Amino acid sequence: MNRKLRLIILRLRRVNLANLVSKDWVLKFVSVLLAVVLWYFVGGEDRVEKNVMIPIEIINLPRDLVISNQFKKTIEVTVSGPRAIIQEMSSQAVTRQVDLSSATPGTMVIDNDNDHIPVPRGITVQRVQPSSIILSLDKLIQRKLPIYARTVGKVPDGYFVKTLKMNPDVITITGPLTTLSQVDELNTKPINLTGMKKSIQLQVPLVLEPAIVELIGQTSVTADLSIGIVTVKKTMDYMEVHAIVDGLKRNVKPKTVRVIANIPKRYLDKNIDPKDLVTVTAEEVTGDGFLKVQVLPRAEVELPIEILSVVPDKVLLTDGKFHPIQKAVPTPKPSAEKKVNQPQEDTIQDEAVPPSAVDIDEGDENMPPPLKVLKNRKNKKKLIK
Repeated sequence: MNRKLRLIILRLRRVNLANLVSKDWVLKFVSVLLAVVLWYFVGGEDRVEKNVMIPIEIINLPRDLVISNQFKKTIEVTVSGPRAIIQEMSSQAVTRQVDLSSATPGTMVIDNDNDHIPVPRGITVQRVQPSSIILSLDKLIQRKLPIYARTVGKVPDGYFVKTLKMNPDVITITGPLTTLSQVDELNTKPINLTGMKKSIQLQVPLVLEPAIVELIGQTSVTADLSIGIVTVKKTMDYMEVHAIVDGLKRNVKPKTVRVIANIPKRYLDKNIDPKDLVTVTAEEVTGDGFLKVQVLPRAEVELPIEILSVVPDKVLLTDGKFHPIQKAVPTPKPSAEKKVNQPQEDTIQDEAVPPSAVDIDEGDENMPPPLKVLKNRKNKKKLIK
């Protein structure tokens, strides 16, 4: 009995020991496997040292402040760690943030400590260049600066610059107080006027200081240049009127008119008679016999001629084919007493056009001064007005 019990106990001990040995082996195998994997991905890969460029990011800058100085927008950081993780840093957009929420106008020195660089786990920051950043903070203002055009040379003789306008003529710039307070106006690059005879529009760059270029960049404006011609006011008397109606030359009254015009000085300098530069014509206007006088430059005249006035500006046909329309005005029957004193001649009132000086017959010396005697062009009867 005792012998059998001992054998059973001995067998149980052997089984427990085998199970224990079996469990320890599995745990050890798993631990070794995890260690190998971890070593491969962390410790087993080559560790490298590399310089990377990290941008500086300004955050929380007050609205009424601006950074007025130039500073490096990137810093050079030397890091060490596994090659794969360092290569992934470029895709993670690592930046050096500078918080200016408590900034005031003046100069600030920002230290670039190693712990200010947010690198991924497993990467070590060795050094940072530069070690600090200097920022100048200034009040932010807005100014309107006028634009003035600069010119060189001059237009040819006989021409002049009528206007030179800039579009826009004012530029609004927002920037530091210390920078904008030193600028009162903006100037264009020189515009060469040599040989210019016609009006033109040009794109002209502005001449800007580097500090202004930093604010608005390289800027151009439109120069609207208007060129005029030097003229002399001339009065030309006895300019013959050439009337053509239905292709036929017609006679008019008066035969000549007075023309006042601005003649280019260049023609006068060449001793050209102003009358040789224009022609005076007449054309029918309303069909009542009056023609509108027109003064036009001749075909060979290149420079513009400005007509100021024509006296008279209408002429009348005198060849019997076109006349002002005469309309009879009916008169009420006079009383018997008035019939005795009424003249026997027919009275016709012209309602179409008032008589002109050319229609007045001043040859009758017996006519009383208050009365004017007109000639009716149709029946040649004298009418009393």
